[in-house]
Amino acid sequence: MAATQPFDRPNRPLTVYAGLFTLFLYIPILFIPLFSFNSGLYARFPLQEFTLVWYAELWTRGPVFAALQNSLQVGVTVAVISTVLAVPAAKALARYRMPGKGPILGFMLLPLVVPGLIFGVALLVLVSRLGIPLSLWTVGLGHVIICLPFAISILLPRFEGSNRSLEEASADLGENAWWTFWRVTFPNILPGVLASLLLTFTVSFDEFIIAFFLSGTDPTLPMYLWNQLRFPQSFPSLLALSTLILVVSFGMVFVSLSLARIGQGRSGPASGPNTH
Repeated sequence: MAATQPFDRPNRPLTVYAGLFTLFLYIPILFIPLFSFNSGLYARFPLQEFTLVWYAELWTRGPVFAALQNSLQVGVTVAVISTVLAVPAAKALARYRMPGKGPILGFMLLPLVVPGLIFGVALLVLVSRLGIPLSLWTVGLGHVIICLPFAISILLPRFEGSNRSLEEASADLGENAWWTFWRVTFPNILPGVLASLLLTFTVSFDEFIIAFFLSGTDPTLPMYLWNQLRFPQSFPSLLALSTLILVVSFGMVFVSLSLARIGQGRSGPASGPNTH
């Protein structure tokens, strides 16, 4: 029997550190669902009786559903546009040689590191100078800018890990580039496309800073939460709403990450010189 490799052994100190680090990150968030089931009006200890009344009260709030509809419209539109724009960008970066590829990729991923406050102020100044009224369209524009790097970062590994020999075989059989993409390339990157749609939708749905600067009279759901924080009697219902958003967002992110990993172990390295 082969000896166990050192890297195969569990690293207990590292496991404990990872567990403590995870608790440090998520314990503050866990207080939101905890207090959402509290019958008291204020979030404080000791907790009072367990109740679901705050969740039931959400059904009586018409503005909640209006804001939810706005967020769904913006999120779906942003997810589709970001993914559609990211597919050719990721393919070009993965398949073709071009001068300055590294700086180009860094520029595309720049919104991941630039504070949203900077983008919010810059876009507000831009749309104001152009005379564009603030609306859900301006919010969607801002969300596309911050969601596009997420889509590219998901799709780029799919193109780099796909087997190019299948596309070359399709071209050798006389298929043109358009149908080769739809019949060969697209099925291979489909898990990444679905992952991109889910992740960018989640980012847009939960985003607040850009929406704060660019929203007009139609608030998104995060903007509705922010506006309602001025009313203490609404706070428990907001905790219930935040809990639902957390559960759905975490679920969509986990599904997105799972989809992004599908088939990556089976795809082999891209074959052929990258000289197109």
